[in-house]
Amino acid sequence: MTREVLVIEDDEDIAKLVKLQLLELSCNVKLTTDGVKGLAEAQSKPYDLLILDLMLPGISGLEICQRIRGQDRYTPVLMLTSKSSELDRVLGLEMGADDYLTKPFSVLEFAARVKAIFRRVDNLSKDTETAKAVITAGDLHIDIEKRSIRLAGKPVDLTAKEFDLLVQFARHPGRVFSRTQLLDSVWGYSHSGYEHTVNSHINRLRTKIEKNPNEPEFIETVWGVGYKFRERN
Repeated sequence: MTREVLVIEDDEDIAKLVKLQLLELSCNVKLTTDGVKGLAEAQSKPYDLLILDLMLPGISGLEICQRIRGQDRYTPVLMLTSKSSELDRVLGLEMGADDYLTKPFSVLEFAARVKAIFRRVDNLSKDTETAKAVITAGDLHIDIEKRSIRLAGKPVDLTAKEFDLLVQFARHPGRVFSRTQLLDSVWGYSHSGYEHTVNSHINRLRTKIEKNPNEPEFIETVWGVGYKFRERN
C-alpha cells in the first residue's frame, strides 16, 4: 500500500534524509520547509502521515499540530525536535502528536517509528470496522470514528495517544494489560525502557476522566501486572 506523507522540515539535509527513508517504505512524499505553506498543504488534502519539525519559520510545529487536530479527519503526526527537554516533548504530545523523535536520530529508529504508526492506524481501522463505533461505560461516552470523548455530557480533550490508550482499555473491559502489551498495541513498539511512557500517559488520562485519580472508576491498577478497564455490571 502506498502512503501519502507530508514532511514539514526547514533543515534541507534532514528533509532529504527523511524523504529517502520514506521512499524506501513505499511512500509518496511531499516536502515543504515553511510552516505557513506546510499548514496549507496539510489542510489541502488527506495525508496518511504528517512529519513535523517543532521549530519552523512562519508557524511553529506546535501550532500546526494543534490546527490539524481541529479538523474532522484524523492525521497521524510524528514530531521532530532538536530540543530534548521533557517539557517540549510533553507539549508536542499534548498538542496531539502521536510520537516524537529528538534530533539527531538514527534512520533505523525513524523507520521503526513510522512503521509503528502505520501499523497502529491500520489495526485501529480494522478494529473500528468490526467493533462498536461508540462505547459507553457509565458516564463515559467514547465515539471512536469521531475520536471524541464526553464525560457526564461534557467534552474531554485528550491527546492522540491518550485517546488510543483509552479505546484499547474500553474495548476490553476486565482484561489486564501489561505495560509491554500496551506499548505494542498503542504505540506500535515495545522497546525496553519505554514502560515509563505508559505510566505517565495513564496518569494524565486519569486526571482527565476520573473524579478522583487516586481512586479510579475506569482504569484500575493491577499491582505487579499492569492495568485494566473496570467491568460494568
